[in-house]
Parts: sequence; structure tokens; C-alpha cells
Amino acid sequence: MASKTWERIKIQYCHQVNEEVSLEVQLVYPNDIMPDQPPRVLAHRCSHGINCNLEDRPICVWAGTNPVYDPFGK
Repeated sequence: MASKTWERIKIQYCHQVNEEVSLEVQLVYPNDIMPDQPPRVLAHRCSHGINCNLEDRPICVWAGTNPVYDPFGK
């Protein structure tokens, strides 16, 4: 059976919330029948994404509100 987990990929300072945030990806690992398959990325999230979603403006791709702006991709 495949398993889903959230894994932290980076901890970085965010200027939107003026704190360090952790950036995470949701990975699906294949079951034991196909062990040579790499894990698939299902979603991205930020540890402060909920706080950013309470703002009245779109923030970034990690908060899920602005798909064209990635402040950590630079």
C-alpha cells in the first residue's frame, strides 16, 4: 500500500510574516510491489500558510493563494 507523508524540504525566513517558516511537500511513496518508482509530489505548503490566507491579498504559491509568485524560488 502506498504511503503519504509531509516532509520538510527547507526552513527559510519569510518577509511576509517576518519569521522563519518551514516549506513542506506531500510525497506519496510507492508500495513494495514497485519499489523502483520515485516518490510523487502531491502538494506544497508553508507552516504559516493559514496565517497568510487570512490576509486580504494573495501572498504566494506556498500559501496557495497566488500561483505565479514563489518568493523562495529565487
